[in-house]
Amino acid sequence: MNRLHHALPHSASRKQLLADVNLTPLDELPAVLGRWARAAETLQAAEGRIAAARAQAATGTTREDAEDRTADIQHDAGHRGDRQPGRGAA
Repeated sequence: MNRLHHALPHSASRKQLLADVNLTPLDELPAVLGRWARAAETLQAAEGRIAAARAQAATGTTREDAEDRTADIQHDAGHRGDRQPGRGAA
């Protein structure tokens, strides 16, 4: 859990992880942690592309083939748009 927490780059993601873990019934916890682990792995795998995108944004240039993967990452993490703020997976 600690490694997963530190693998997430944003405090909002870390807060949501802790809320999900704390509010998830024990029998559902492996699935929730699995989704978060996949999301963290996806972010780590994209680290180079993220750095390149930040550099391009800083210079005001964009790639024509750039693809927004935010929805994929949120889906992998178990984020649902209909979830109320502050509510975990429970």
